[in-house]
Amino acid sequence: MGIPMDDNIHAPTVPSGPASGGEKERIEAELSALSSVLSSHGVNMNTSLTTFDGFPRDDIDIAQIRTTRARIIHLRTDHKEVMKRLEGGLHEHFANLQRAQGATATDTTAMGNAQAASTGQPARDNLAETGMLGRPFARVNSVVPDSPAAQAGLQAGDTIRSFGGVHWMNHERLSRVAQVVQQSEGRPLTVKVVRKEDSGPDTTELDLQLTPRQGWGGRGLLGCHLVPL
Repeated sequence: MGIPMDDNIHAPTVPSGPASGGEKERIEAELSALSSVLSSHGVNMNTSLTTFDGFPRDDIDIAQIRTTRARIIHLRTDHKEVMKRLEGGLHEHFANLQRAQGATATDTTAMGNAQAASTGQPARDNLAETGMLGRPFARVNSVVPDSPAAQAGLQAGDTIRSFGGVHWMNHERLSRVAQVVQQSEGRPLTVKVVRKEDSGPDTTELDLQLTPRQGWGGRGLLGCHLVPL
């Protein structure tokens, strides 16, 4: 598929609520500081601390690097827990909005269906579902010709709002996209994309059907390269 795997220690961020925002920002600030410590030694989380023949390197402070890496791993775990609480809070917030605005959404949907019947245009997606999808979380960097992605209609420059059940709150730097693709080989996935019009600033939202598969003549199951936003 070509989803990039890097060794950047910075965790992804989402807008935080007042309850966990301070803790999240504190963790990310410390991660940034620790990243600077590793950078000052010219290493990252995966750099070998031994020479080619297995001896400890004498050009770096190995003890400090190991301590820093251990702290980073600990903070990553803490960050995941904070993000889980934030995601749960966001889901609860949207659920409350959905309940509070249920009558309005029902009336609006009915009006949309009536307008669709009179104009012949398809009705819009359910408003609650559209609100839950939120902002795009990935961009299509490239698409291989004749690949499953190309056959589905994906184009370079498209941004992804949802990929199967993956959206901006749960994509985990696209790792969930990779999981969904592996689990859905031979089955179509609905991919909601936003495409910028060539003629101006307007955008179009599209629902594409993408079927991951092997044997199409190239690498991976999709034939496209996604990058997180």
